[in-house]
Amino acid sequence: MAAPLTWKRLLFSVYTPALSWVFTRISDRFFKTHDQRRGSTVLLSAPLLAEADPAPVASSRPPGFTGAEGLHTRFHWMSDHVPAFRVPGGHIHILYSPDEFYQTMKALIKTAKSRVVMASLYLGTGPLEQDLVDCMEEALERSQGEDAPDLKVSFLLDYTRGSRGKHNSRTMLLPLLQRFPEQMRVSLYHTPDLRGLMRLLVPERFNETIGVQHIKAYLFDNSLIISGANLSDSYFTNRQDRYVLLEDCQEVADFFAELVGAVGDVSLQLQPDNSVHMMEGMVHPYKGNRADFSASAQRWIMDVVNTARVRQSMLEAESSEVPDCDGTVPNDTWIFPLVQMKPLGIYLDEQVTKRLLAEAGGDSTVYLTSGYFNLTRTYMQLVLRAAADYRILMASPEVNGFFGAKGVAGAIPEAYVHLARQFYNKVNQQGQQSRVHLHEYHRPDWTFHAKGLWYYVRERDRPCLTLIGSPNFGYRSVHRDLEAQIAIVTENEELQNQLQQEQEMLYQSSTEVSSSTFNQPNRYVKLWVKLVTPLIKNFF
Repeated sequence: MAAPLTWKRLLFSVYTPALSWVFTRISDRFFKTHDQRRGSTVLLSAPLLAEADPAPVASSRPPGFTGAEGLHTRFHWMSDHVPAFRVPGGHIHILYSPDEFYQTMKALIKTAKSRVVMASLYLGTGPLEQDLVDCMEEALERSQGEDAPDLKVSFLLDYTRGSRGKHNSRTMLLPLLQRFPEQMRVSLYHTPDLRGLMRLLVPERFNETIGVQHIKAYLFDNSLIISGANLSDSYFTNRQDRYVLLEDCQEVADFFAELVGAVGDVSLQLQPDNSVHMMEGMVHPYKGNRADFSASAQRWIMDVVNTARVRQSMLEAESSEVPDCDGTVPNDTWIFPLVQMKPLGIYLDEQVTKRLLAEAGGDSTVYLTSGYFNLTRTYMQLVLRAAADYRILMASPEVNGFFGAKGVAGAIPEAYVHLARQFYNKVNQQGQQSRVHLHEYHRPDWTFHAKGLWYYVRERDRPCLTLIGSPNFGYRSVHRDLEAQIAIVTENEELQNQLQQEQEMLYQSSTEVSSSTFNQPNRYVKLWVKLVTPLIKNFF
């Protein structure tokens, strides 16, 4: 009986994401009448198995640019969508390794005086994560030695991932919440798409495929780290990601503190007894009306974005005629925070990314990387139709985070090989192989999780723009999860050097993909994986 039982489990595991789509539809139909009686219509999630072809994005870019104002002119259209923060490039530092990321966070926690804000998918449960929690406990203890403790610690995590197992993110943080209830806050975001029948039937191991809180922002007083890395031991040791530290950039830090706070406000609040409840007056994400929750959350979060955008626009107008007050610290860099929360009707990152890819002309080279190479159809077609040169870095099967996993999850690297081969074939079929190149990252005993891009313009040997943060350029990032990244546009030579060093470090550990790559034995893709991939590719 063992063999048939294993086969049944295999089928169930493979088709769980696809069945989730069916459960979504059944659940929506089941609750539709109830929702309509309350005067609202159920918001259906975006199509899961198809995307519309991208509409042409009009280009308003002049043909050539030089100097700081040229870059400002070329990319400042982003401020039509999101706030634009002008900062000294010398305050921005690229971190290159997991250990540097981890040690920097610990050091900044120990010196924090007013606030620590941590937004991540989850907090791990190992010794390194416990050491991070202990640093926060020490900082909170020190603050209580003052007459009026000012230090506040706030966590924003995903409910499903943070609640998995008996020992989880919640139990890691409960001691701090119990000991410092007035200074500690833990918010657990729950997607509104996991509800009803589907919430009852989808196993714990798979429920995060429906949608999660995926923002990775770590804030310490007025300094901020934006990354794609989670708070887990592998991300502190041997899982390569990207990390940027914005040191003493108060306006940007304030924005992200308010953004994370707004998402926290529409999330479940962890209590000292490990129960959860919503803040008074807030719509429940899976018990309340789906449309009401999304509309309320959208207003709450977009108020932060729009208020900051108007404020920064006014500040720029006031200072446009005034030179930098300190010539030794020029404000030669712009930060554009890009937010994507499609379940809540927020798609700012998607708008900016599409235009950036569409306007990448023949004078541009784009280095784009994703730990999980699964471009949306829109992004794929924009890359194939663009005039720019593209160098796309992805994980080889051996450094994929699912490599060696038990059960069906162990076949996920094969699915990514299949998707990469399909894209590679499209590049060749359309005669774009001289312009679009694929690379695979290799590193023994490491995994690869880096995402973002570096943008070069003609006659410049260093990047003038980078995107860095949580999005992977895939369907999940666009349609399912809460994401945030920043666009950094800079004329600062030292910062450009750092970005160049980061790009070279990652690509030097890669090999270019050719037709022979897919003929290697470790690139063999089983037939059932090829058949299932179209059904589940929008869930990972």
